[in-house]
Amino acid sequence: MISATDQMQRAFLEALLKGNRLQSSSIALSMASNPEEIKALYENVVKPAMYQIGELWENGEISVASEHLASAIVEGVLNELYAGLVSGKRSGRVAVTACVEDEKHQIGIKMVSDVFEMHGWNVFFLGADTPCEELLRFLHTVKADVLALSLSIYFHLPMLEKMLQRIRQDFPVLPVLVGGQAFRH
Repeated sequence: MISATDQMQRAFLEALLKGNRLQSSSIALSMASNPEEIKALYENVVKPAMYQIGELWENGEISVASEHLASAIVEGVLNELYAGLVSGKRSGRVAVTACVEDEKHQIGIKMVSDVFEMHGWNVFFLGADTPCEELLRFLHTVKADVLALSLSIYFHLPMLEKMLQRIRQDFPVLPVLVGGQAFRH
C-alpha cells in the first residue's frame, strides 16, 4: 500500500513535470501548516521529487528547460512557505549557507537554510555558484558558527575539496557541513 506521503510526493512530482505551479503550491501548502510539517515536506516530498527530476534530466528523459521550470516552481513554493517557518526565538547563532563554486542548483541549500531559521539561527543564504574567495571574504565579515556547502552535480566534488582546503586555511575550526545530491553517487 502506498502511504499518503508517497502519494503527495508523486502528485508533487507530476505537477512539477507538467509545469503546474498552482498545483505544486497547493500540495505543499496543504502539507505544511507548521515548521515540523515543513521539515517533513522538505525531506519526504520536495527532496525526493527534485532528486527524481535530476535523474530524469541526467537520463535525457526531460529537457534542461523542464528541469529549470521544476526548479523555479520549487523555489517559488519555498518562498511561499518562508513566513511560516521563521522562529520568533533567536538563538544568536549564525549560519552561512552556499553552493560550491560553479554549482547552479541551490534548492537543497535553501531548504537547509530554512531549517536553521526554524531553529532560531541567523542565516546568511548566499545561494548558487559562490566563488571561494568571495565566500572567504564574507566569512571574515560575519562571525559564523557554522558553514554549510551544497553540491548537486558530482563532478563538482574536486571544487568542493579545493574550497574546503582553502576554507581550512582561514578558518581551521569552523564547523563545515557538506551535502547534496552529488553524494548519492
